[in-house]
Amino acid sequence: MTMDATIYHNPDCGTSRNTLAMIRNAGIEPTVIEYLKDPPSRERLAELIADAGLTVRQAVREKGTSYAELGLDDSALTDTQLLDAMLDHPILINRPFVVTPLGTRLCRPSEIVLEILPDTHKGPFTKEDGEKVLDEKGRRIA
Repeated sequence: MTMDATIYHNPDCGTSRNTLAMIRNAGIEPTVIEYLKDPPSRERLAELIADAGLTVRQAVREKGTSYAELGLDDSALTDTQLLDAMLDHPILINRPFVVTPLGTRLCRPSEIVLEILPDTHKGPFTKEDGEKVLDEKGRRIA
């Protein structure tokens, strides 16, 4: 299937790896942007967040980051200040964001990506932790 898809990916993240594998299971080879090496511009990051229907705060990653040390839990911080922190420390950008013609999503959990992929899956899919997501016919398991 020919479909444009882009994933803002961290290869060290299991959720990101599972999301990428589900995109490929749908027969799509996405553009992979390793955002820790090649972070998005301020404008692109703000666009991804807005297109995914999130607030900037919802797109900030807390776990395994310097979130607390940087005082980002302060509810008085503005979106501009949070974006500045995310651009200064890309590890603070929650992941993975995926963009297709069907929409933009922050794919946490990874199976959220199925909302913006065509129904072209090539058989079963099991996440790295053993959770079955798609059956042998490529249909989502409830």
